[in-house]
Amino acid sequence: MTRKFTGDRLLIATHNQGKLEEMAHLLNPYKVTVIGAGELNLPEPEETETSFVGNARIKAQAAAKATGLPALSDDSGIEIAALNGAPGVYTADWAETPQGRDFNMAMERTHRELEAINAPHPRRARFCCTLVLAWPDGHDEVFTGIVDGKVVWPMRGTQGHGYDPIFQADGYDLTFAEMDRWDKNRISHRARAVEQFVAGCFG
Repeated sequence: MTRKFTGDRLLIATHNQGKLEEMAHLLNPYKVTVIGAGELNLPEPEETETSFVGNARIKAQAAAKATGLPALSDDSGIEIAALNGAPGVYTADWAETPQGRDFNMAMERTHRELEAINAPHPRRARFCCTLVLAWPDGHDEVFTGIVDGKVVWPMRGTQGHGYDPIFQADGYDLTFAEMDRWDKNRISHRARAVEQFVAGCFG
């Protein structure tokens, strides 16, 4: 039996403003006040696991224990079939530079690696999102959302974030970065994980 969320304040264990706004929008109908980890000056724990659920659990449990609030965290990324699922859990790492994250660089690397092995088209990929809701007592619940599609080149669009300019979901002609932000939010991997979360913890 999934534990229900009964409070009115939910800590989102992220320092990413885009993710925070997306979560706040998706949870708006449930009359929950959303607080970001950045607002509380929480440190970002080191993500040492090799799975989405492992890293999401680290972030959620650290935030819940530090604040005494239930904390929801997300770990997400793109898995590309021809690259054996890479970058996967290392999606953000591919964008790391000494000056911060550069996702154009990460997308160029993705394209280079696909070209180097002459990967056939369509180049299948999927966006994955794992949400973990943790309580201060250590209990947690896990929810997963996936969107299948393909990697395209060149990059298209300026909306969204991360690898959105090179991902085209099945059934759509636009990349995630060409879609209106809120249209994308309705079909995204994060939206699908939030649906599971809402059904489990608010249902």
